[in-house]
Amino acid sequence: MDQLIEFASNNFILAGIWVALIAMLIFSYISAWTSSVKELSTHEATLLINKHDAIVLDTRPAKEFNAGHILGARQIKPEEVREKNFKKLENSKDKPIIVVCAMGNQARGTANAMQKDGFANVNVLKGGMNAWQSASLPVSK
Repeated sequence: MDQLIEFASNNFILAGIWVALIAMLIFSYISAWTSSVKELSTHEATLLINKHDAIVLDTRPAKEFNAGHILGARQIKPEEVREKNFKKLENSKDKPIIVVCAMGNQARGTANAMQKDGFANVNVLKGGMNAWQSASLPVSK
């Protein structure tokens, strides 16, 4: 323990960076745990799509979307996401929606914005399209 304190006092910047990284890690876990947006596994997402007719909203750029997307997914342009323009989904506010991005990181921000805009049941695909393709689930091109 004495060595740790000595190291921290001798390397103040490194110790500060380490503390900041730990704080950010804890914050990310707590914010995901307390968020009202639920993360779905690929299995849960397929059940929601098949049994409850969920809408899949893909937030990736058109080039990535055209390279492969979940069957029946709708693409929303990155500009529309930045402007929080969800007008083309206004008639689907009560349906379950699954927001998908490449790795699952950016979808949470879109889902939070949609909830603030009045969408009742917004979810995020955990791991994004990478998780979907890793599970060997069907992709449309």
